[in-house]
Amino acid sequence: MANFGKSYQSNLDSALFALLLDPAAAESLQAQLLDGLRRKILSSNAFCGVRLPASRVLAAELSVSRTTVQIVYDQLISEGYLVTRQGAGTFVAQELPHLSRVASVPRHPPAPVASWRPFQSALPDPALMPHAQWARHLDRAWRAPSADLLARPDPLGWYPLRAAIADHLLAWRQLACDPQQVVITSGARDAFEIIFRALLPPKTTVAIEDPCWPKMARTLMSCGARAHPVRIGPEGLDPAQIPARARAAIVTPSRHYPTGRSMPLSSRLALLEWAGRSGGVVIEDDYDSEFRYRGQPLPALAGLDRLENVLYLGSFSKLLSAALRIGYMVVPQRMLPQIAAYFDAVGGQASLTPQPALASFMESGEFALHLRRMRRVYARRQAYLLSAMAPAQGFVELAPDAGGMHLCAGLGPKLQGRVSDREISAEAAKAGLCVAALSDHCSLPHGPEALLLGYAGFDEDTLGDAARRLCALLARMG
Repeated sequence: MANFGKSYQSNLDSALFALLLDPAAAESLQAQLLDGLRRKILSSNAFCGVRLPASRVLAAELSVSRTTVQIVYDQLISEGYLVTRQGAGTFVAQELPHLSRVASVPRHPPAPVASWRPFQSALPDPALMPHAQWARHLDRAWRAPSADLLARPDPLGWYPLRAAIADHLLAWRQLACDPQQVVITSGARDAFEIIFRALLPPKTTVAIEDPCWPKMARTLMSCGARAHPVRIGPEGLDPAQIPARARAAIVTPSRHYPTGRSMPLSSRLALLEWAGRSGGVVIEDDYDSEFRYRGQPLPALAGLDRLENVLYLGSFSKLLSAALRIGYMVVPQRMLPQIAAYFDAVGGQASLTPQPALASFMESGEFALHLRRMRRVYARRQAYLLSAMAPAQGFVELAPDAGGMHLCAGLGPKLQGRVSDREISAEAAKAGLCVAALSDHCSLPHGPEALLLGYAGFDEDTLGDAARRLCALLARMG
């Protein structure tokens, strides 16, 4: 056994413990175990010479009698598959006529994961994450977990976290809701899946903004819905352009992604009027509203609607870490029974592990302090990027933005008609920069052209170097 390492022992034990024996089958448990064990031995020559679990242990794991296991071991010994060693146990034979030992397959380390590149948008700075505080809350939650945590989890999410989110939304977004209306998700894709599986019929037509998140149409298709792009204007999506067959609309009213425009009150009211008149559902994706640097943001659309026809989506990916995979949605009271029935059928997708830690992090006030710090840092980084891009005047059109994590830079007169945003994006990639093209976010033809410059996830030294390289590239292409 020692000749082949402990990993083979562990692998064989795991394989045997996973055998499925059916007491109701026509074949006896002894015959099923004999066939299953023989197949496992023959499945890999790496098991040659490996010790089998004691008959008592395997019997307990498979819920059969020890006698059944001993009879099967004896049969395989007589067939030459197993051998016994005095005082050591039962082993797979070293030499099997149809199996010969071969050298272990060499293992190669995986290719390194590409790091974030300057100007990549929608990225929080991982260096700003309060790791020590977060670790303390995580340790406190799971070092001696409460009985509630160890019980069957609520598929709608850990209630203290839902309550903390409700308090946060009231304080930061003027959105009043009951914690029972908050549903924890694993992110936006999970939220869309829930909405379109639980609330809307298959193949529902959904109006989406154009431009928008590039994967939106594919995401909706995977949820069984059909996307209908509507080109936005200076005031965002025009509800009058929503087709009559649509029964849902997805909007980013506080700060449209990716242009950064805010939907004015008149358009918001018109959108709510459409929902009330058509029986449609509005899905408000409020992905980065906490990052507001000047003035007061308009209240959440869901608050203006009093959660009648609007579902509100939020996420912690941009507030804490993209690796957290925790989002949430706020659901109108009348829709909760359908959501609950869906979770009863399929269960929840969000991991429970970070939820109690996140709840206590928010309840302690440390989360609010973290957000305020991020707002100050990101505001400085936006101002720095604007200054660093000053040499590109005439090539791109840049102006301060009241919020967000990226700037949308239109093409200036020195570039318009000469080069496209996609060509600039391709050349920037060769220079190690991630400058997204606005036209790549459009489904409809003849979309607007601009460059998306993310600044939140990068310190000033990185932004300064990246801005110099981009300015030089733009000058060459102009």
